Amino acid sequence: MKKNFVRIGIGILVVLILLAHVADRLRIPLLDNFEAIIYDNRLRLTMPRTVDTRVVILDIDQKSLIERDRGGEGRWPWPRDRLAVLLDKLFDHYQIAVVGFDVVFAEKDNSSGLSVLEKLGDEELKAVPQFASVLSQLKPQLDYDGLFARSMQDRAVVLGYTFLSEELFKGAIPAPVLKAAEFAGNPPPAVPYTGYNGNLPEFQKNAASAGHFNPDVDDDGITRRVPMLAKFRDGYYESLSLAMMRVILGSPPVTPDLADEGASLGYVGLEGLRVGKYRIPVDERAAALIPYRGPQHSFEYYSLVDVINGRIDVEKLRGKIALIGTSVPGLLDLRATPVDPAYPGVEIHANIITGMLDENLKQKPPYAPGAEFAIILFLGLALAIWLPALSPQKATLVALSVLLLAIAANLALFQYQHMVLPLASVLIMILMLFTLNMAYGFFIEARGRRQITGLFGQYVPPEVVDEMARDPEKASMQGESREMTVLFTDVRGFTTISEGLEAQALSALMNEFLTPLTEVIYKHRGTIDKYMGDCIMAFWGAPLDDPSHARNGILAGLEMQRTLKAMQPVFRAKNWPEIRIGVGLNTGRMSVGNMGSRVRLAYTVMGDAVNLASRLEGITKEYGADIIVGEDTKNAVPEVLFREIDRVRVKGKDTAVTIYEPLGLEGQVAGSVLEDAALFQEALELYRKQEWDMAELRLLRLKTISPESRLYDTFLERIAFLRANPPVPGWDGAFTFHSK
Repeated sequence: MKKNFVRIGIGILVVLILLAHVADRLRIPLLDNFEAIIYDNRLRLTMPRTVDTRVVILDIDQKSLIERDRGGEGRWPWPRDRLAVLLDKLFDHYQIAVVGFDVVFAEKDNSSGLSVLEKLGDEELKAVPQFASVLSQLKPQLDYDGLFARSMQDRAVVLGYTFLSEELFKGAIPAPVLKAAEFAGNPPPAVPYTGYNGNLPEFQKNAASAGHFNPDVDDDGITRRVPMLAKFRDGYYESLSLAMMRVILGSPPVTPDLADEGASLGYVGLEGLRVGKYRIPVDERAAALIPYRGPQHSFEYYSLVDVINGRIDVEKLRGKIALIGTSVPGLLDLRATPVDPAYPGVEIHANIITGMLDENLKQKPPYAPGAEFAIILFLGLALAIWLPALSPQKATLVALSVLLLAIAANLALFQYQHMVLPLASVLIMILMLFTLNMAYGFFIEARGRRQITGLFGQYVPPEVVDEMARDPEKASMQGESREMTVLFTDVRGFTTISEGLEAQALSALMNEFLTPLTEVIYKHRGTIDKYMGDCIMAFWGAPLDDPSHARNGILAGLEMQRTLKAMQPVFRAKNWPEIRIGVGLNTGRMSVGNMGSRVRLAYTVMGDAVNLASRLEGITKEYGADIIVGEDTKNAVPEVLFREIDRVRVKGKDTAVTIYEPLGLEGQVAGSVLEDAALFQEALELYRKQEWDMAELRLLRLKTISPESRLYDTFLERIAFLRANPPVPGWDGAFTFHSK
């Protein structure tokens, strides 16, 4: 053990870091992201992929929204008299069991013209008694809201509503199903709300029940759970799916399932909800994991217009649980989920309902962090001590066996016990301990058996070397300060690309795209500073003077993007992934020359302007921009047209800088591109004035033109955040990046 002391120490350090993560003392976002990926893959691997016929989706689809002369009902929302007919048809003709609306009826329906007639009766036609008499006879037929409300009476109709994070109260909501006092002094930290968007009071009064359909979206934008309870004031309100479940069961009360003192490793709090004989497991925020049956259409869909017109076979709907919602993208109820990036929200409720009926909802038990901590502690220490003592072959066998056993046990608990236990930290620990032991043996212990050769030497492009040789006084390799332009490129998603290719294929791919990009840099008189894996660093203005260094750098960046785009068919023909790069350019004074030690020198550039270029490349992906340049670069090239992107503070700098995206040389940029750039400039100015609504309108207009644009999404997300979290007085509109 003594000779392996260093390796054991490194292994124990890895275990301690992971224990700090599990204990929430040192959060590692990469592990959280990996855990989410594991959960999604585990879910996709085990979901039944069958169609459940107990629940049907009555879809407000495109067919239901087309013009009336083509058989549809027109745009949504439909007149309420038609919805009254729909409910009569569902319960009297189809004998449906229960109907849930994944929509809110918060506004009055004035489409009948009743309000206009009443106004005429009160004003211009007040003196005409015949008018008042006829109006009183017509009023019951023209009161569409009244017709719809009466159609709900004594029927299993469940309405939907939403809670708001602002003090806005619209319509009515039902009474809470639980009070804080019912949680024995330890209520769950359910999401608290301060307002609501409910249904018209007469609808709420006549409906059998109502439930909220507020989402619970994870940090990565994926919907994996639904809050069963939402907190408003001192009450807890049930979700739409839970409300429908209770109506199906005859409206039994909801009772909290609390852990006893000493149970679940000392945890005391909400573990589930009981409704009749059913137990609904929930997490610490009173949310239930969604048991997705499969991709979209894991339930039978029927067009709502076919239902209202009686075109569906009665037996297909008799006794079914029906959810009325939409799958049309334009009605904005599509969610990103583990099984589909655009999944109808109404089908999420269907999955939850069938999960409750089948009692197969997954649960992350409250003792999961404690179990994870214990596994990492004992298994980690065992591997940290054991692996260094084994030969490479035996260490590989042990690590692989433990890895497969951990995966199999976790998957079995997920599938058969419906338990969601953490796995990412355990897998990372095993892989890191194995990799560190192998790397230590290779790089440290075996270094005396490997030759150390100078594989990397001083590098200057041959073209520049030739020019320097012809007139040596024009250039100097000594350190000096110059006004120059520096460029950084990086392949987006390179880790994923490298993991999907064999070593030889990856090497061929690297050579295939780095060679033409290098040629582009040479063509525009650039100097390659270095290759850093998938990255290129280059600069203009040294060792030879280049008055057009900023222009040459920008033209090189634009041509690099065109060149890479033209290469994509070649990559596809070789079954290689698509390659995209981000380019960052900055101009300023920087130190250039031979730098290093007596053992090794490199002709390179350093300085604050260089660091800024690197940061600009790093944030290209945040805006979906191919190239981002700094203010000095933009000002140095008036013949190039630019679009202003933002004002930012990059990591390591306190001063905000304006960043731009080059569009091309003047006279070579399409008019539509310039129009979009001008509209975005308007949005940017309104954003900085904190005129959120006007800025959002322009961004949404741009989003319809370029729906794939990450830039518009970024500002729409910021506006949503800043509405809820107003900036401090004196805000200069700049965004601060805290990472590289």
